[in-house]
Amino acid sequence: MRQKPGLLSRLVVSSIAVFLADWILPGVNISSFSTAVGVAIVLGLLNATLKPLLIIITIPLTFMSLGFFLLIINAIIIGVADQWIDGLEVASVWTAILFSLLVSTISSWMYRYGERQG
Repeated sequence: MRQKPGLLSRLVVSSIAVFLADWILPGVNISSFSTAVGVAIVLGLLNATLKPLLIIITIPLTFMSLGFFLLIINAIIIGVADQWIDGLEVASVWTAILFSLLVSTISSWMYRYGERQG
């Protein structure tokens, strides 16, 4: 039976994923690793609170776009985090979409690698 990662390990994985995505994408600028930790915390809070509301409100659009509108919702979440956090700068909506996809991919790889090691 697999054990779910704890809050601290999820925070570390998310912070590293955010920091690596910043390093890879030219349109994203994060001032320090402590800012990356703050971004991970804010994204976690926004994904737990604002994202479900946006998904419910936009169900028809999401359905008609076969789920692709969820990428726009992720970009909105990144944009809100960009406005709230001083050390985070995201150049455009497209950059926010790529940033979201990259953070998700890096986090998934890290969790999968951690499962194999543990």
